[in-house]
Amino acid sequence: MTGIFKANNPLNNFLLFLYGIALKLSFFLHPTIPEPQQIDGFLYKALLKWLQPFGSHLPMLYSGIMYALLYMQAVTFNKLMNDHRMMQKPNYLTGMSYLLVTSLFPEWNILSAPMIICTILIWVWAKMCGMYNNTSPKTSLFNIGIGIGLCTFFYFPSLAFAALIIFGLALTRPFKLAEWLIVLLGIMAPFYFLLSWVFLTDRWKGYVFPGFAVTTPRFNQTNWAYAAIILVLFATAIGFFYVQQNFRRQLIQARKSWSLVNLYFIVAVFVPFINATHTFEYWILCAVPLSAWIGAAFLYPAKNWFPHILHWLMVAFVIVISYFVK
Repeated sequence: MTGIFKANNPLNNFLLFLYGIALKLSFFLHPTIPEPQQIDGFLYKALLKWLQPFGSHLPMLYSGIMYALLYMQAVTFNKLMNDHRMMQKPNYLTGMSYLLVTSLFPEWNILSAPMIICTILIWVWAKMCGMYNNTSPKTSLFNIGIGIGLCTFFYFPSLAFAALIIFGLALTRPFKLAEWLIVLLGIMAPFYFLLSWVFLTDRWKGYVFPGFAVTTPRFNQTNWAYAAIILVLFATAIGFFYVQQNFRRQLIQARKSWSLVNLYFIVAVFVPFINATHTFEYWILCAVPLSAWIGAAFLYPAKNWFPHILHWLMVAFVIVISYFVK
């Protein structure tokens, strides 16, 4: 499989779709009906309420939406990686890695609020990567701010990704106060319209403003899940090593894009620590940067046997966790 997805062949979009279906078949056979958590935003709760009449009769609907989101995120992030020339050559390994990593943990295959906002966050990351040579960035910065604001309506702790914009601006552009203020206005804009609607519809007294809580995440996982985490971290370390080894050979824009991947990962790791609900599904925010490094682990090794063994070992874990671990 790694040999197939190393090629930049448009047919790989279809093959990637079939590959993801095969990995996630168990989640179609045994669909999970998502339940909103206390920390989830009102848009996510409204979405589940709207889907409930259909999903109660056809639970596979949730699995279908889940897979559509994950596949779209995989293809989009893979294309952006290629567009920014972040690897030695264009390939589909990042998209493959994203579908593979998310298949390792059942909680990452539930239609959750963090899964939904990954779509917006990938777009935000791509826009930040384009800030390096953007001569008129104000519109893009305002839209990026709006994107983060909308994310909070699905999952409020995602407000922490405002740090990605702040450090990203410091990394990609010289300091201009006007640009930072435009980002802030963009983040505040969705809240302004929300509070205006709450006030005008006289829902002010019954409205509960979302919040967050500083906690220490707890893992209630099987031994197989812990082994899968170790395997993912091992593959990530290999990929990170190769990325750093080739870092100075890349264009400046590609280097800054990789730096933004690092920042994305740091923020994604931090988010579960400001989450009042201890479920593993919120760690899916880490899957995007992890897939970038694991894609590099499949691409760069000179010995072809290593990516093949690593890939099929991860697939074996997916099979065991999906079908044999309860």
